[in-house]
Amino acid sequence: MLRDLSISAVYMGLLAAFVGYSASFAIVLAGLTSVGASEQQAATGLFFASLAMGACSIILPLLTRAPSAVAWSTPGAALLASTAVLPGGFAEAVGAFIICAVMIIMTGLIPPLGRVVANIPRPIANALLAGVILKLCLAPALALGAVPLLVLPVLVAWLAGLSWNKLAAMPLAVVALILVLIFGVDLSGALQPGSTAHLLPAIEVVPPVFSLSAVVSLALPLYLVTMAGQNIPGFAVLELNDYETKRQPLLRQTGYASLLISPFGGVPVNMSAITAAMMSGEDAHPNPQRRYWAAIVSGISYVVLAFAAGSITRFASAAPPELITALAGLALIPALVAAFKGAFANAKQLEAPALTFLLSASGMTLFGVSGAFWGLAVGAIVWGVKAVTANRDKAP
Repeated sequence: MLRDLSISAVYMGLLAAFVGYSASFAIVLAGLTSVGASEQQAATGLFFASLAMGACSIILPLLTRAPSAVAWSTPGAALLASTAVLPGGFAEAVGAFIICAVMIIMTGLIPPLGRVVANIPRPIANALLAGVILKLCLAPALALGAVPLLVLPVLVAWLAGLSWNKLAAMPLAVVALILVLIFGVDLSGALQPGSTAHLLPAIEVVPPVFSLSAVVSLALPLYLVTMAGQNIPGFAVLELNDYETKRQPLLRQTGYASLLISPFGGVPVNMSAITAAMMSGEDAHPNPQRRYWAAIVSGISYVVLAFAAGSITRFASAAPPELITALAGLALIPALVAAFKGAFANAKQLEAPALTFLLSASGMTLFGVSGAFWGLAVGAIVWGVKAVTANRDKAP
C-alpha cells in the first residue's frame, strides 16, 4: 500500500483539504449558530464534523482503493443558516441531525429509498438547493453595506483568486479575512491569557429533543439537500472517472459516522463532489489505481484541522458576524450559479422550480413547517401536473 504513495497524491490531497475546509468552515459555523448553538457548541460541532470527514476520508479510500473523499454537508449547513431557531433550541436541531443520519443509513439499507431520491426531478432539487443557500449568498452584499472597510479586502481577494483560478478564490479570501482580523478587529478577547491554551472545545453531548415539526421542516430537507446536493454528485464524479462505486455501503458508512457525531452537534457527512473531482484526475497521479492516497492525505489533514476547531471558532466569534457570513456567502456563489442553471434548464418546466425556489428562499413557515419542505412539495406537485398535462396533449 505504501508503494502507491506519491508526491503528486500528497500535494493534491493537501490542496483539496485546504480548499475544502477554507471554502466551507464559515458556512458550518454560521449554520450551527443560526439554529441556536452557543459558541462552545458550535466549536464542538465543527470539531466532530471535521473529525468525521477526516476519519471517513481515510477509511473509505483504504477500503475502496478509490479517491472516495468525504466532506461535511455544505448545502446542509447552508440550510441551517437559513433556518430560524426551533422552539426547542439547539437541542431540537440536534434531534433533527439524528433523524437525518438515520434516514441516510436507511437509504443505504433499502435501495428503493435511494432510487426515490435519485428520481426527484433535477430542476426541483436544484431549485431547492438555490432557495436554501440564497440567504447566505446575499450576505456579502449586506456586509459590504454594514462594514465596508472590513469586507472590501475580502471581496477583492476573492475576485483576484477567481480571475486567476476558481479554486484559489476562497483560500485567498480566507487569507484576507485573517489579515483583516489581525489589523482591523479588536481580538483582545480571543487572545486573552488562557483563551488559546486549549485548542479543543469542551466536549459535551447535547440531549436531543425530537418533534414532528423539526423532522418535517429540518431533518427531511437536510436529508434531501445532502443526498441530492452532495451524495449523488459525489458518486457521479467517481463513476465519471471510471471508479466502481458501491453506493449502498458508502451511504451506510457515512450515515453511521453522521449518527455518531450528531449528538455533539455535528452536521452530516457525505460523499464529496468538488474535492473528489480534484483528486480523481491525473493531477493526483497518472495511474488511477494510486489516486486513493490523495483522499487519505486529505483525511489526515482534516483530522489535524479538527484540533484547531476551538481556536477557529474563538477567532470567528471575535469578528463582526457580518464578516463571517460574508465569507460563507462567497463560498456558496458558485453553487448558487450552478443550481440556478440546473433549475431552469428545461424551458417547458419553469413554474415548478420557480415555486420551489421562491418558497424555499422565503423563510416562511406554515403549520410550524419550514418553506424548504413546502417548496419541495409544491414544486413536485406542479411538476407532476404539468408532466401529465403535456403527455395528455401529446396523446392522439
